Amino acid sequence: MPAFKAAYLIHGDDHGRIGERRTRLRSMAEAESGTAGVEVFEAEACTPAVVTAALSAMTFAIGRRFVIADGVERWKDAEIEPVLSALATLDPETLTVAFFAREDGRLKLPAGLAQAVEAVGGQVATESQVKPRALPGWLQQRGSELGLDLDSQGARALVAQVGDRQQRLLRELEKLALEHGHGASIGVAEVQASAAGSAERKLWTLADAVVAGDRKGATRALLELRQQGERLPGLLYNMVRRVRDALAIADALAAGQAPAQIKKDLRMPGFAADRLIADAGRRDVESLRRALVLLADLELESRGGGGGVLDEDTAAVRAVLAATA
Repeated sequence: MPAFKAAYLIHGDDHGRIGERRTRLRSMAEAESGTAGVEVFEAEACTPAVVTAALSAMTFAIGRRFVIADGVERWKDAEIEPVLSALATLDPETLTVAFFAREDGRLKLPAGLAQAVEAVGGQVATESQVKPRALPGWLQQRGSELGLDLDSQGARALVAQVGDRQQRLLRELEKLALEHGHGASIGVAEVQASAAGSAERKLWTLADAVVAGDRKGATRALLELRQQGERLPGLLYNMVRRVRDALAIADALAAGQAPAQIKKDLRMPGFAADRLIADAGRRDVESLRRALVLLADLELESRGGGGGVLDEDTAAVRAVLAATA
């Protein structure tokens, strides 16, 4: 059986990770004491008065009791003194309390709670979102913890392929660890072969095919994504962003700028930058401008500004065919 501390405090702005830790702790608590031994207070029901009463309640139950308070970021500094007093006198042999605070720009952990948890021998953990530019390094560290030797290009490729959601990136790392085993070296090839095999990969396949003028590939990717239930606004966002990048690259190439210099300014893995520069170089500037206009017209039509003559899928296919011409 796991050894539980008297108190835990999990806080930060990575709400997804905090939710995962709460789910895991509750599961462990229920395995230890059963559902009757776990009290959960969340959202509006999570108030200092209610949690203080739960911590101070007498119980004749056998075994450890757990109190989970999820939402303490709403507590005011002036109202938590009873909680701190109850925390200081709880019996660590029979009671564990876990506080969860999902912080953002407006809501912060009340002052003094972290120190009170540490004072009773508890554990304080901060779950913070990693800035996008720091994600490759963060991925390499997490990969090392899983027994993977993930190189820098592979880490950048994983971010480019999956996106910047940390929970999704961790799931992909775990899949790579299961597939390749402990001690495996992971690079771009392994990432491309294994990670994000569904919508995320096809989103960028569609956008890249539009830039490259690959009518067949773009149409196939569009129809597959729509069949998966992807909404047109999300598809348009990726296509427009990629075409804008390609147009800027084509303008720079036409002005005589070297591809190596353009690559330095692109915030993407080297292999992806090389492909985008090559694709943009094969399209003339005017065709990319026209593609951007066509995609803007499709966005207008999808929002009801085009008169609604065509259904959404037909309009999307026609726009993609024209944009890749």
